[in-house]
Amino acid sequence: MEIHPFARAREYPDSVFHDVIPNESELTGGVTIEPGKQYGFFTDTTVCIGCKSCEVACKEWNNLPADDIGLTGQSYDNTGALSANTWRHVNFIEKKQALADDTAERPARGVRDNDQNAFQSGWLMMSDVCKHCHHAPCMESCPTGALFKTEFDTVVVQQDICNGCGYCVSACPFGVVALNPLDGKAHKCTLCYDRLKGGLEPACAKACPTESIQFGELSDLWERAATRVEDLHARGVTSAYTYGTPDAPGATGDMKYLNSFFLLTDRPEAYNLPAAPTRPSNRVAPAFAAGLSTIAGLALAAAVLFAGAKTTRD
Repeated sequence: MEIHPFARAREYPDSVFHDVIPNESELTGGVTIEPGKQYGFFTDTTVCIGCKSCEVACKEWNNLPADDIGLTGQSYDNTGALSANTWRHVNFIEKKQALADDTAERPARGVRDNDQNAFQSGWLMMSDVCKHCHHAPCMESCPTGALFKTEFDTVVVQQDICNGCGYCVSACPFGVVALNPLDGKAHKCTLCYDRLKGGLEPACAKACPTESIQFGELSDLWERAATRVEDLHARGVTSAYTYGTPDAPGATGDMKYLNSFFLLTDRPEAYNLPAAPTRPSNRVAPAFAAGLSTIAGLALAAAVLFAGAKTTRD
């Protein structure tokens, strides 16, 4: 249920609180969190400013250590990628903005050149995170049941049950799940499962200053995303589309939809997202059938050779 975020603000006029505010998500996210409903993130990349507030909030709430900090030489982004200790990562993608006098003879230029169109950005920025797939490949591959669906339709890893086999790492089509070298267990975003149980909006969405990351019920988020795409198209941004919503890119291979979905303005590969993610379980039956066919063929060939050799001896 969507609620105006200021509907209850008058109930809490003080700056310091001595107790947890019941259903605080109504104040910060405009949504009441109820078990049994589907929740997720809608990330609008067109308003992401790359501030990394979501990364900081995620690390602070989940007590995650910093990864190797330094200049990679690949981007202004110093995080690099999602990892066992980085559950939110803001991609900094440099994109050439074409000019009217661009010709095939001119060398390709990047965003650091000073010939960009006025008031135009050459950056694509996207806060990446676990997609909390509706049909989660990581869950299907887990032999111990360490990965499970919560009462909020999100996917969480139980480290005390994880045996560190790494099957979920190779099964994830988005490269999200990672093993921590310190404990050998799989780690990823929980969509702040502990906060949801306490009626709190996820830390990253609460910290986002531009509302690039929006938290709520999936049905409400899908409506917001569709309205936003229509608005961008009306403004001339005809390249805008959703990734991970039903019947949209990213919802292929029986994924159906992603609980964490995105609004993009370039092809998925530009954001390091697969255009057509698939579930490895879909390949089990064909691979098994191919194996049986190979065995049957070898057995038939052996029988023919054996029969031929027997005939020759006779």
